[in-house]
Amino acid sequence: MNVVRLTAWVRGRVQGVGFRWWTRARALELGLVGWAANLADGRVEVVAEGPRESCERLLGLLRGADTPGQVEGVVERWSDAKGSMAGFVER
Repeated sequence: MNVVRLTAWVRGRVQGVGFRWWTRARALELGLVGWAANLADGRVEVVAEGPRESCERLLGLLRGADTPGQVEGVVERWSDAKGSMAGFVER
């Protein structure tokens, strides 16, 4: 199994609308670990580790039309998993 780390920065109207909670729920459904955190500039940072296919599915959901709020764009970065996280939390 190819385990990876996805870091995604989501911009738009994504704070104060349940976006981090929604992201956590989707990530847990996909068996991923990590976090979703509000950034000072209004974006949400999502860090997820797990099978590449599951991370790709999460990325697709983040870019989809069914998110809370309004996503204007998502920038992604892929890297090797660090394996230091447990669960998926809202920060």
